[in-house]
Amino acid sequence: MMSHRINIQQTTPAAFQAMLSLEKFIATSGLDPVHKELIKIRASQINGCAFCIDMHTKEARKIGFTEQRIYLLNAWKETDLYDEKEKAILAIIEEITLISNGGVSQKNYEAAAAHFSPEYLSAIIMMAVTINAWNRIAITTELPVQHD
Repeated sequence: MMSHRINIQQTTPAAFQAMLSLEKFIATSGLDPVHKELIKIRASQINGCAFCIDMHTKEARKIGFTEQRIYLLNAWKETDLYDEKEKAILAIIEEITLISNGGVSQKNYEAAAAHFSPEYLSAIIMMAVTINAWNRIAITTELPVQHD
């Protein structure tokens, strides 16, 4: 059984509102909904955030993700289910999420930059920063997965 931990939204509402401000930016950034969910799910898988994986796989299904694309996301390099833009996003998201493993490689940065405008790439990076922050909040506070 999980322990009872603080609720950031209740204890520090200003901090929670700052996170919601990042979400508002992302919502108006022009990021494709498919790209958003790929980023959210993959970072959450890497971080092991059950709450976020559950939430974002449900969101992905709502916008038309197939079960196969969801199930194989953690093995995206071994399948042709993802297009070149999606693969560029996934490569850079993995490196941003695992930033302590050597940063973001020039190869993956250039691959993403070749597919996307500077503004779109900035939005991808901010989406990565935001979901990684949410993952850390959910894991640290042991946010429970809602049972269906």
